[in-house]
Amino acid sequence: MKIASLQEIKQELQHLNLKEVQELCLRLARFKKDNKELLGYLLFQAHDEETYVENIKEEIDVLFADINTSHVYFAKKSLRKILRVAAKHTKYSSNKQTEVEVLLHFCTKLKASGLAKEKNAVIHKLYLVQLKKVQKLVAVLHEDLQYDYLKAIDGLG
Repeated sequence: MKIASLQEIKQELQHLNLKEVQELCLRLARFKKDNKELLGYLLFQAHDEETYVENIKEEIDVLFADINTSHVYFAKKSLRKILRVAAKHTKYSSNKQTEVEVLLHFCTKLKASGLAKEKNAVIHKLYLVQLKKVQKLVAVLHEDLQYDYLKAIDGLG
């Protein structure tokens, strides 16, 4: 079975009336949680990016509070889960500044938790990789924003 290209889908959507497009969107949202979350973001949160970023940060704070530090394995697993959640939400936004703010918040929380110390190489490496990712993202932002974010990165490094 051949899958239609995005261009073909776009052309077909132009031929449908509003009611049919709404039904297709709702049907698409029913099938996968990610589709539903993306549709929710686009409809309700895309117009207010600052509030969206704050909501992501609050969710990260809650997840950091729930980290099981009894064993390094569990802490590492929890940190990867937090990164998956952060990546999913920033993917919906597709705004580089949002991604920078969320990853900086993650790095700040990780450093404050004391887990990113050099005692555990894997967690420390995870921390360093996220810092490098932030630096790459900051390089494509506006100069004024770059200065502010580079200052924050220097505080973490």
